This record gives sequence, structure tokens and C-alpha cells, in this order.
Amino acid sequence: MDATVTVVSVHDVGSDTVAIEFETPAEFRAMPGQFVKLAGVVDGEEYARFYTLSSPDVEDTFEVTVGVSEEGGPFSHRLAALEPGDTLEMQGPFGSDHYEGESRVVVLAGGPGVGPAVGIGERALADGNDVAVVYLDDDPAHETRLEELAAVGATVLMDDADADLVVHLRDALRGHDDEQVFVYGFADFVDRARDALAELGHEGDPKVENFG
Repeated sequence: MDATVTVVSVHDVGSDTVAIEFETPAEFRAMPGQFVKLAGVVDGEEYARFYTLSSPDVEDTFEVTVGVSEEGGPFSHRLAALEPGDTLEMQGPFGSDHYEGESRVVVLAGGPGVGPAVGIGERALADGNDVAVVYLDDDPAHETRLEELAAVGATVLMDDADADLVVHLRDALRGHDDEQVFVYGFADFVDRARDALAELGHEGDPKVENFG
């Protein structure tokens, strides 16, 4: 769907990282792990970028997490400077590799992949399901939400960006029939995750979103 979305709040969730909450448009439905396209104008130039949901649901509002950097360009800075009441154009949701109520989820997150990781983790726990999150980043974001996940029963494993995924996966995987692995991050992290799963002989297809 195409819609104009209104900002509810913008707050810091890490170094150069913000979470932006929007009012949910009528008839917008999405699951954690799906993504939307946000569009706006900066200095007379139009920009459009994809952002994965970081909220557990979209009942009244939905959230995306944005890394603000020179690599992200002017649009990321524009998003970080949004204020309540500002509007953007949105399309979506997109993506089929999302949470679908699996009884056990293992989310592998590299860098900005922490956004969908916390959203999926919170939704799965709310549904009464089992959760493990493996998050690699030298400068982590959403630490408060990760701590809250751990406090209510999730397995949360955090380490530096270049840490050995195999070591953490051994602790996270259980081999349940309905255990679903999710992978969110840039291409190099996705490749490492696939290699680690193969090394451990993991059966089943991970749901993957490659951020490029």
C-alpha cells in the first residue's frame, strides 16, 4: 500500500542510531521482519530507502531503526532530525522472510540487523514462543530492549562484530522441528552466517534479509 505516515517519536537507541515511531495507517498490516520504503525530499532532491520494522506489531504504531552515517547519506540525517507531526511517504510492507509464529526463533543479527531482531524477539515471546538472539556489533544498539528480552526468558548472545558465529550458534540452536533461523545484516555477515550454519550441519532454510 501507499500512504502518508506521521511521526510519533524519534529517540536515540545507540551511537548514531535512532528508532522512529510512526502512526499506523488504516489497513496497514505487517509482521516483524518485513520492511517498508520511506521517501522524502532533502534539499530539493527526492530520496527513498528501505527499512525493516523493529516493532513487534503494527497495531497502533510501527517502528523502524535507522543508522545515521555519512554512508547513509543525507536521507538518514533527515530521518534522525524528524519531529512528532512530520510526515513521510511510505510503501509496503515488503518481504516474505518474516516471523510467522514459529515455536522457536533464532535471530542472527549483524549491525543494523538488531532492529528486526528485537521486533521478532518481542513478538515471539509475547506469543509464548522460544527466542534466541545472536547479535554481533562493535557498537551495539537497542541494548535496553535486548536486556529486557533476556530478563523475560530469551537467550541473548552479544559479541564484537568479528566474533566467531559458530561458537555462539552452538549455544543458540536447539534442533527443534519448528526452529526457524533468521539472518539480518549486510552481505558479509549473511555469508558468515550461512557458512556457520553449514559448518554446524544445520538443516532447514534460514529466512534471510541481506542489507546489501
